[in-house]
Amino acid sequence: VVRIELRNPPPPVNFTEWDGMIRLLFNRKNKTLRSVLMTKPTIKMLEENMRTHAAMNNEMMDDGAKVVQIIEEVTGMEAWDGRRASKLDLDDFLDLLAEFNKRGIHFA
Repeated sequence: VVRIELRNPPPPVNFTEWDGMIRLLFNRKNKTLRSVLMTKPTIKMLEENMRTHAAMNNEMMDDGAKVVQIIEEVTGMEAWDGRRASKLDLDDFLDLLAEFNKRGIHFA
């Protein structure tokens, strides 16, 4: 039996983006974060999201900002190296989402 309780107050996060990241990472929950994120369809989706987010905020897209390179940087950090989605807790997911957002990658 699993008991699910709502957090009060809810974490300050964009729930559409949160949902996108969680669905993506738990698609194959026993794969490492890096291997889930480095698939070709995922990279293509994240590049499109990056372009869309930049256009919506009237920002110039940095040609040097490559999604693959950003994923490598984040998943190569000591906190995320070799980690699996099934072994992370809520705070880990919040930190991971913040780390990607800081580098310009958005999941919605």
